[in-house]
Amino acid sequence: MQDRRQFLKSAALGAACLAAPEAALKRLKAQTAEARIEILLEEPIGRIAPEIYGHFVEHLGGVVYDGVWVGEKSKVPNTGGLRTELVEALRKVRPGAIRWPGGCFADQYDWKDGIGPREKRPRRTSFWAQAQEWTKTMHRGGAQTYEPNEFGAIEFARFCKLTGAQPYFAANVRSLPALEFARWVEYCNAPAGSVSLAEQRAADGERDPLNVRYWGVGNESWGCGGNFLAEDYASEFRRYTAWLPSYGDRLALIGSGPSSDNLEWTRRFFKKAAEGGVLGGMWGWGLHHYSWNASGGRTSDWVKGKRDALRFDAEQYYEILREASQLESLIDAHWGVMGECDPKHAVKLVVDEWGAWYAGGSEPFPEALLGQQNSMADAVLAGLSLDIFNRHAEKVAMANIAQLVNCLQSLFFAHEDRFCLTPTYHVFDMYAAHQGAQSVRTVFTAPAVRYTRNEKPATLAGLAGSASRSGKQLTLTVTNPSLDQAREAEIAIRGATAQSARATTLAASDVHAHNSFDAPREVEPKTEALNLRGGLVVHRFPPASATKLEIALG
Repeated sequence: MQDRRQFLKSAALGAACLAAPEAALKRLKAQTAEARIEILLEEPIGRIAPEIYGHFVEHLGGVVYDGVWVGEKSKVPNTGGLRTELVEALRKVRPGAIRWPGGCFADQYDWKDGIGPREKRPRRTSFWAQAQEWTKTMHRGGAQTYEPNEFGAIEFARFCKLTGAQPYFAANVRSLPALEFARWVEYCNAPAGSVSLAEQRAADGERDPLNVRYWGVGNESWGCGGNFLAEDYASEFRRYTAWLPSYGDRLALIGSGPSSDNLEWTRRFFKKAAEGGVLGGMWGWGLHHYSWNASGGRTSDWVKGKRDALRFDAEQYYEILREASQLESLIDAHWGVMGECDPKHAVKLVVDEWGAWYAGGSEPFPEALLGQQNSMADAVLAGLSLDIFNRHAEKVAMANIAQLVNCLQSLFFAHEDRFCLTPTYHVFDMYAAHQGAQSVRTVFTAPAVRYTRNEKPATLAGLAGSASRSGKQLTLTVTNPSLDQAREAEIAIRGATAQSARATTLAASDVHAHNSFDAPREVEPKTEALNLRGGLVVHRFPPASATKLEIALG
């Protein structure tokens, strides 16, 4: 790697000597910038699937009811019961796919409860009614603990259609028989008028097929999804997906993959699935990884092991970014294990739950179970994670941040008639330019961030990011995790020249800065034009920031 970097630096200098004026040559030779970014246009990685910029909607706390769904009779502006302000803001960031109805909620959900006239749909006790995260200061009741089923498959499909997203349904493998999975596919996708369930769909307001392509076969089947052994789940996957009805395009079936670094779950499932001939029918393999701010050592209690979303020190800030950065090694490790039984890698990775998860106490309103504030630290974490997915575009076919609104690392807060965008939303807005573009190899050289972890020295990469090309447009996104050091970097493009550039930066004077209902614009991005220096783009990345550079190529 060191030899390669030296070669790149020599090549950069040589190319500049041919094209740059003498004054620029002197500056280039001086190498005054403390960091360097090499974008290698002739080393493509893969197309960045729009589905990487996906989301997650679970019937949990204030996600669906009061978040996405307010009802057609609500005084809150709505489109067929869907919160209009949220629909319009989400459409702007071009969501690739949205996963629903869970999560753990999916493992107890009967899809038939969510069809038919809303006033006649049954009410059920929510999976999350007895969650240990409820605190004495939080309000539970109504849709937070008793599921009214006003929001079902049709309402979710309309939400996806309005926002431009592909629907991703999670089927119940723990507590419904395999036939119900097939029936749900039939209800969603059968041609108009062909079968009774298609007629039921028409009675519910959608005559034409919903054309749901993405189907999760269970959720966290090693835990709340059934407590299966990997081999047993492989058998269940085979049984649930045998002879599913097909109406044109092949279904994209996604297996319930591991939690973080559980490589044995992946290995044992793939081995059993390969023996049963299942892998040929799989499209994706799920991976869940949450970043827990548990500096100082995790306790056996996973709730007590977390820290607050706003009251964190430097060590805790760097530690949650370190946990997020582990996605890189997790993707490589699981990809390698998958290749033992699937050497052509027909099955891709789907990181369908990811994001920051803090202890309770910073909920935007008392009914928001697992709600947490969203600071500039979370924006850096979101950018760092999306860049990892971009860098592994040939492996990762979809990713879904948890969750969309009022829960965990959400893009929105919404309660009654109040609404605001979080810093994480602005990162998704900035990074949307990567969607559908060709990811290209990018080399970062910058001083490492040094900090203390459990009284021992630790480091983080000084700058990290990804680059993609679409025609003459180059998009480079970069995170600077340092709390106190700005980083000036020279950005060299191999294979083309920069004609113009502009930067959009999300940063704040305090990494704890956040938006709220009362102060919805505390954290917002700013855009500026950049000057080119001797054929190079030079930019100063502020501390604790996420930045997008848009570069027009010659």
